[in-house]
Amino acid sequence: MAYPYRHPSEVRLLSEHFGDPEARSLASWQARGGYKGLKRALELGREKVIDEVKASGLRGRGGAGFPTGVKWGFMPKNSGKPHYLCCNADESEPGTFKDRELIRWTPHQLIEGCLIGAYAIGAQHAYIYLRGEFFEATQVLAKAVEEAYAAGLAGEDVLGSGERLDVTLHVGAGAYICGEETGLMNSLEGRRGQPRVKPPFPAAVGAFGMPTTINNVETLCAVPHIVLNGGAWYRQWGTEKSPGTKLFCVSGHVKRPGNYELPLGFPLMDLINDVCGGMREGRTLKAVIPGGSSVPLMNVDDCQTCALDYEGVAACGSMLGCASVIIMDDSTDIVRQVRRMVQFYAHESCGQCTPCREGTAWMTRVLQRIEDGRGTEEDLDTLLEMSEQMTGTTICVLSDSAAAPVVSSIAKFKDEYLALIRRGERVGAA
Repeated sequence: MAYPYRHPSEVRLLSEHFGDPEARSLASWQARGGYKGLKRALELGREKVIDEVKASGLRGRGGAGFPTGVKWGFMPKNSGKPHYLCCNADESEPGTFKDRELIRWTPHQLIEGCLIGAYAIGAQHAYIYLRGEFFEATQVLAKAVEEAYAAGLAGEDVLGSGERLDVTLHVGAGAYICGEETGLMNSLEGRRGQPRVKPPFPAAVGAFGMPTTINNVETLCAVPHIVLNGGAWYRQWGTEKSPGTKLFCVSGHVKRPGNYELPLGFPLMDLINDVCGGMREGRTLKAVIPGGSSVPLMNVDDCQTCALDYEGVAACGSMLGCASVIIMDDSTDIVRQVRRMVQFYAHESCGQCTPCREGTAWMTRVLQRIEDGRGTEEDLDTLLEMSEQMTGTTICVLSDSAAAPVVSSIAKFKDEYLALIRRGERVGAA
């Protein structure tokens, strides 16, 4: 089957085999060059593997964008303790659908990345924490893990190297908060999935109290390519500070939504108008959320000059995050859209921190009141005040995530709030 849409601007490094069910089997994957990166890693040794990843400039693809090689370098040397690698496959951010596709089409690409990552940080065990709703992806990955063990690519004496590298799948139960790295580790340990206070950081005290590194699916899928071809090779794409390719999950009011793998730094307007075929017939662009529902909204003026890399999106007042690009046309009711996002975070709050537990719930009530035509202009001040109290005051950033769309929408689409408050007028039906 052909993957829905492809575009000449793409650099299909990780997504080359999307839509090809043959790529799921071990034999077929090895025929495509699979596990050559693992063999190369075992030849290079741990330190040189980390050096190559550092040289590539690969940054975490889960949202934070922290340099992967630097993160691996935080792991203690000769600690005498077991080390663990955790792969965060708990993809739950609204608008995000890249990791699921990487797993369901190229499971061995992820397994190879996990094995290399575990080897590099001195771990003998990699855990892949999967979102509970990923039924098909979990089945595909489980079969691939069995194939890897049967072929001597995982388990004892990997490829005759004397190294033991195990891979275990752990399926969550659908809680969004378990996508936060310390909440994930708590869930993995069988405890309630609540984020932990940091420090201590996972590299010191992580899963089961041992040194741990947590990486995203897309991050680990890039690792075999980097190790096999070199860090300098990976830098041929992207920008100086944001090298490489990135999977952009495009949804919303464009003609061709989908997953597109593009060099970082790609112009946002080219993504919308060229790659995605433009807006729906008869509609014009109104707003974009460039990095999943937890980042500030951008208006049309912001979008005109936005380059899709970590620095470029930040310069336009938002964040690249996990590169889930939600595109909204002029029929969108911004107030309703923001209320729905905040309501999601209120539902997914673990309740551990008061500003998040109470703030998201009250914010939802105030937004619903405005949406229903019962709001006042003072409610906007209340929302901004709550947002300030919710930002930077909790253990994790879920409450910040709820505040970001509220603050940015009031700043850039205040007229829509005022139209509802003053005249009971609303735009579209998001």
